[in-house]
Amino acid sequence: MTSAFTTAAAGFGTGLSLIVAIGAQNAFVLRQGIRRDAVSAVVGICALSDALLIALGVGGVGAVVVAWPAALTVVGWIGGVFLLGYGALAARRVFRPAGAGLEAGGGHAAGSRRRAVLTCLALTWLNPHVYLDTVFLVGSVAADHGALRWIFGLGAALASFCWFAALGFGGRLLARLLARPAAWRVLDGLVAATMIVLGATLLLGA
Repeated sequence: MTSAFTTAAAGFGTGLSLIVAIGAQNAFVLRQGIRRDAVSAVVGICALSDALLIALGVGGVGAVVVAWPAALTVVGWIGGVFLLGYGALAARRVFRPAGAGLEAGGGHAAGSRRRAVLTCLALTWLNPHVYLDTVFLVGSVAADHGALRWIFGLGAALASFCWFAALGFGGRLLARLLARPAAWRVLDGLVAATMIVLGATLLLGA
C-alpha cells in the first residue's frame, strides 16, 4: 500500500513538473477560464487527452514515437503554423479589440464553445512536445516502476487533471483584474507572444 502510494505520488510530481510551464495550451486554458467560456469542455479535453497519452506511454507506445521521428516533424510543422495563426489573431485583438472582456464568451455560446473545443484539440494534439512529455518521458519513467507503472501513470494523469482544473476554474478569480479592456489587451499580448514564439520554435526545430 505504501509502495503504491509512493509510486502514485512520484507520478503526480513528475506529471506536475512537466505540465506547469508557460505554454500554448496553458495560456489558452487560462484565457478561457478568465472569460468563463466553455471551461468544463476545455479542462475535460486537456485532462482526458493527457490521460490517454500517458496511458499510451505507460503501455509502451513511446518506443513507436521514437521510431517514427518523421511523424513528429509533420506534427511540428502543422502545429507551428497553427500557433502562428492563433498568435496573429491574439495580436490582432491587441490592436483592434472587439468588445473583449468577460462578455465575449456570453452571447454566442454555441459558436464560442465550438471554436474553443476545436482550438483546444488543435493546441493539444498538434504539439509534438506533448507526445514527447507524456508518451515518451512519462512512459519511460513509469517503466522503471515495473508492475506499479500503471499506478505511476495514474498519478501523472491526476496531476494533469488537477492542474487544468485549477487553471481553468481558478482563472475566473482574475476576472476583476481584467475587467478593463486595457487589461485584456495586455493578456492578449502575452498570449500572442507565447503562441508566436512557440510556433516559430516548432517550425525552426521541425
